Amino acid sequence: MNATSTQAASNQARPLVITDCDEVLLRMVAHFREWLGEAHDIDFAFQSDFARALTRREDGTVVEQKEIWRLLNAFFDSEMDRQDPVEGAIEAYGQLAEKADVVVLTNLLDHRQEDRARQLARHGIDAKVYTNQGPKGGAIARIVEEYGPRRTVFIDDLSQHHNSARELAPDTLRLHLCGEPDLAPHIACGAKAGDAHARIDRWDEALPWILENLEKPA
Repeated sequence: MNATSTQAASNQARPLVITDCDEVLLRMVAHFREWLGEAHDIDFAFQSDFARALTRREDGTVVEQKEIWRLLNAFFDSEMDRQDPVEGAIEAYGQLAEKADVVVLTNLLDHRQEDRARQLARHGIDAKVYTNQGPKGGAIARIVEEYGPRRTVFIDDLSQHHNSARELAPDTLRLHLCGEPDLAPHIACGAKAGDAHARIDRWDEALPWILENLEKPA
């Protein structure tokens, strides 16, 4: 294929949206906090220092990082049905799916991929789900190579994933969105750090930005 035909194929390709799940499509931390209190007598204070955010009610001691990961895994083992959509996310997904391929890139262990796909489908999001562990830039680059889109928008609630995307998938447009209002003020801003192109925490404001950027020439 020559350069002209390659460009023509690129122009005809659908754009691609790669979106995180927790705090972007579905609410998680509020339900995790609720469950920690109910089942484990642990308080979860939304704050920037996540490593010290969980404390035991009986003595106020900080829950260690290793135990936090165990509790997170236990939550996803048994409590995923608690999760409900971020305000506006389902409607936004429907509009985006008309204009672009939409896939979900979620930081869960690989054996939870089918559970996450079923969970999203119950809420009307029938998107392909990719699981990942750690920074997401490499996975984003692989997904972009798989789809060959003319334009890609990546959406995530954590700044470090936008940093990774900027380094490993630099042509991707990056939107920092944290849809949990109580958590959002405590999340470092990827746009201020220069890793995301924008920070918008409401879907009714984010959707026009995404649609506008999907329509721009590659």
